[in-house]
Amino acid sequence: MRLTEREIKVVAFDADDTLWDCQSWFDEVERKCGDLLRPWATQEEVTQGLFATERSNMELLGYGTKAFTISLVENAVRLTNGALPGDIVLKLIGLGKGLLRFPTTPLPEVKDTLQRLHTDGRYRLAVFTKGELLDQESKLERSGLGGYFEYMETVSNKGQDDYVALCDHLNVRPEELVMVGNSFRSDIAPALAVGCHAIHIPYHVVWELEKSEEFPHERLQKISHFGEVLDILSVDH
Repeated sequence: MRLTEREIKVVAFDADDTLWDCQSWFDEVERKCGDLLRPWATQEEVTQGLFATERSNMELLGYGTKAFTISLVENAVRLTNGALPGDIVLKLIGLGKGLLRFPTTPLPEVKDTLQRLHTDGRYRLAVFTKGELLDQESKLERSGLGGYFEYMETVSNKGQDDYVALCDHLNVRPEELVMVGNSFRSDIAPALAVGCHAIHIPYHVVWELEKSEEFPHERLQKISHFGEVLDILSVDH
């Protein structure tokens, strides 16, 4: 199904694992944490413990690198029964800080697609992401993609109310916005629930807390290549 400017005024994009790779860097830190904790726990125990710790901290700490780093250290202290050496604590903190600086190289077809949408000029482009404001702003700047967007918003979570607020901020009706993202739980389901259109582009790695059941919908389209966004929006390649 093709969409046009008569139906859509704003195209909103998720950031992490939609515009650039993110989860792979977190998975690598998790693996390195397992190496550091090998005297006390297996990699599986580290992974399972970290997931449980992140989930229990979610309501208080939300999403983002700093929240992840706190959970990383907390889980390590718990797995070592409080015997975690100070030098390993510092190494874990260093791994967390490294996640604030990883290269946000645009994923395949992202830059060219955004360039064509921007040049076409029929749609307003926005970034709608969740996490920590400074971190997300830094990633967008490092990606070199910031100039294609007229609006960026970072929220602590992406629920239905957040999508309604986004439409209000951009002065459009929900049916005039299409959300493009990799997470069915955060980018797709809540957007559809309030009346937006959605384009789902799955990524090869998914954070455990973002996994959810998918479902078909008349306002949903699923793609495998980022450039397919142009076809859906009736923009020439």
